[in-house]
Amino acid sequence: MRRLLTFLCALCLALPALAERKISFGELDVHYSAFNSSFLQPEIANAVGLPRSKTRGILNVAVLKAGQASHAKVSGQVTDLIGKSRPLDFREVNEGGAIYYLAQFPIDQQEVLRFAIQVQAGEGSVNSFEFTQEVFPDP
Repeated sequence: MRRLLTFLCALCLALPALAERKISFGELDVHYSAFNSSFLQPEIANAVGLPRSKTRGILNVAVLKAGQASHAKVSGQVTDLIGKSRPLDFREVNEGGAIYYLAQFPIDQQEVLRFAIQVQAGEGSVNSFEFTQEVFPDP
């Protein structure tokens, strides 16, 4: 399980080299990344109950409130360029003080997907954001 925590932390922290994937709502920071599920090591995928597939992606969302991992209600949807929308079913992973929300989505072909995410930490207001990302099925 420690390897899972290390992997997910590294995943969240590795993206700033390309572009920081973080949005802030006051003292609430939301870090997010989308990637192909085949990037997960088999033991990590099994530990969190996510099947690995060349045609499935994972959206990882971490919520920090005042710099501390925070429980939140995370929901959202993914939409392709022709407007077909699918809900994202997030599951919470809580390990050793780190809290992540993971959802899988299909990757049918190389395309640009639009993600619309809603985050509510505690009794606070619902914060929404969107981002786009080009995805590719793993060969």
